[in-house]
Amino acid sequence: MSEVKIYTRKGDDGTTGLWYGGRVKKSDPRTSAYGDVDEAISTIALARAMSKDSHPEVAADLLEMQRCLFIGCAQLATADESFGKLEPGVTLIEQAMVDALEHRIDHYKDQLDLPPKFIIPGGTVLSAQIDVARTVVRRAERSIVALAETDPLPDSTVLAYVNRCSDLLFALARFTDEDSPTVFEGRG
Repeated sequence: MSEVKIYTRKGDDGTTGLWYGGRVKKSDPRTSAYGDVDEAISTIALARAMSKDSHPEVAADLLEMQRCLFIGCAQLATADESFGKLEPGVTLIEQAMVDALEHRIDHYKDQLDLPPKFIIPGGTVLSAQIDVARTVVRRAERSIVALAETDPLPDSTVLAYVNRCSDLLFALARFTDEDSPTVFEGRG
C-alpha cells in the first residue's frame, strides 16, 4: 500500500499551494486559470478514450495535447518569483509545442472541406465530445487572459498554446464527423 496521503488538510482554510511554494486563495485568478486547464485535460480524456479504437491518430494527438496542457498547468501554478525554476518542455510551454499544434491543425485541415458557415456540433458522439472539450479549452483560455490582466504573465506562450488547442480540437471534431457537417442556416 502507498504511504502517500491524498488529503493534507492545508486547503481547509480556502488556500492552495503553488508549484514552487507560496499559497493563494482558491478563488485567485491563477487558481481559476490552471483549474480550468485541468478541467480541459479531463474533458479531452473522455474524447481520447472514445477515439482509441476508431481513430487512433486522433487519440494520439489528444494524448499529446493532454501532456502539454499538464505542462501549462505547472507553468500557471507557479508564482512569478519562482518562474525562473521552470524547465522548458517539462514545466514551461515552448514555442515548438505551439508550432507542433499548428502542424497538426494543418494536417487535419488539408483533409477537410469546411463550409464557410457555423457548424452545429454533434455529427457523431465522438465529434460532439471533442467539441465539448473545445469549449472547455476556450474557457481556460479566457481564464488565462483574466489572470494576465491582474498578474501579467512572464511568458505568454502558454496562452498561444491553449489558443491553438481549441483550433486543433475544432479540426479534430470536424475530422471525426462521419458525414458532412451540419451547418447553421438560421431558423428552419
